[in-house]
Amino acid sequence: MAKMMGGRATVEGTRRYTERFTGRLAAGHFRELEGGAGAWLSTLGLGTYLGPEDGVTDVLYQDAVLRSLELGVNVIDTAVNYRHQRSERAIRTALATAIARGVVGRDEVVVATKGGFISFDGAVPRDPRAYFAATYVDTGIIKPGEVARGAHCMSPRYLRDQIDRSRANLGLETLDVYYLHNPETQLDEVERAEFIIRIRAAFEALEAAVSAGGIARYGTATWTGFSVDPGAPDYLSLAELVSAARDVGGNDHHFKVIQLPYNLGMTEAFTRANQRVNDRMVPVLEAARQLGVYVMASASVHQGQLTRNLPPLITEYIPDLTSDAQRALQFVRSTPGVGTALVGMKSPEHVEENTKVGALPPMGWEHFQRLFSAAGG
Repeated sequence: MAKMMGGRATVEGTRRYTERFTGRLAAGHFRELEGGAGAWLSTLGLGTYLGPEDGVTDVLYQDAVLRSLELGVNVIDTAVNYRHQRSERAIRTALATAIARGVVGRDEVVVATKGGFISFDGAVPRDPRAYFAATYVDTGIIKPGEVARGAHCMSPRYLRDQIDRSRANLGLETLDVYYLHNPETQLDEVERAEFIIRIRAAFEALEAAVSAGGIARYGTATWTGFSVDPGAPDYLSLAELVSAARDVGGNDHHFKVIQLPYNLGMTEAFTRANQRVNDRMVPVLEAARQLGVYVMASASVHQGQLTRNLPPLITEYIPDLTSDAQRALQFVRSTPGVGTALVGMKSPEHVEENTKVGALPPMGWEHFQRLFSAAGG
């Protein structure tokens, strides 16, 4: 494995980062992870999901990551399968450049990635079945029966392999956040009791990775799991997941972050009381607050769908911003329970537009409540 950068995001480092933006960004732009014991995170984060697997897009992401770090965004989100590992590798180049130029220190940046979906290496191979067999089956990394929907695995052996691939791609000894990627995918093919057995085994592997210094903390990045009704086949109980983490990791377990979709058009995380905590049904954002779990909101502008033609009412309630993309992000980062709003950005121009949101504090509860009610929430 090539030489990797040591260190991780720290309280001291991320606080140092926030202090450089005093007077430039509003109070409330940075929030505490783990009650301040883990790091300080920007309320905007850069996502790297979309785009073709080509060199042009690699460079676009490199430039966007560098510009984000310059403008007060210290949360970078990716996954090993995003653009067939190329997004992780683009981040490696950008982060190394930013550190070499003195833009940031390693301890100032929170890098999150995910594992679960089986990824190709840089591009779709001519024979995907042969690639899968040679890379994962013949090597014993994946065994029969461990793959769901032909694309998803979360066995301990597989996760260990994926963590090491992501560390190498990103050039980092320690990944600040590591997510199980859409674990609800497994529920398409296994019974819930077997799913919990697999989750516990995965969490044991992730706790071991924390002990070994490969990751700092872990969680789940989901699409439907936390937003559907409890009777749905792909439903996930956050309390059940935290309990599983506590069972394998003790009270000092490292299940600390979740990621889920939330935006002006997908508000279930705030409105749907589908999570049981302390014998009450509450929305997942409230469940996360009670359980001490930080929330990253994905799809904050719904893959660009909310960057234009928002109702005039939104402009009326968020008048101090100049674009619908900014208003959509302000809505997400102002929602009680959301820690960081993730948005895909592939150009410095998009970064410069979106990060202007940081000059304003998130909306207060009364203002947000009026907007939400007026918008029909």
